[in-house]
Amino acid sequence: MYNIDDSIKLANYQGLKATKLLELNATEVLQITLEKKAIFPAHTSPTNAVILVLEGEIIFNINQIEYHLIPFQMFDFPKNEEHWVEAKENSKFLIIR
Repeated sequence: MYNIDDSIKLANYQGLKATKLLELNATEVLQITLEKKAIFPAHTSPTNAVILVLEGEIIFNINQIEYHLIPFQMFDFPKNEEHWVEAKENSKFLIIR
């Protein structure tokens, strides 16, 4: 059901290369910073969303499953699904929704 996307992390260098990563009608991009061991408490998103980890390591919890995310990984999830995030180290990530 859920998938960690390594497209950015695995992209190789071949001259100039453009790759479409997402196609969506995002209305906002949020930057989140979490200090090591900090928790972004349980909540839901009003729209389908994508997380893109920029720095650090987080654990994204949804439907009682933990997903370990590291820099340059993307993870998409549906609206209205309760989830929460824990920082394993100082972390920065984007929420695109």
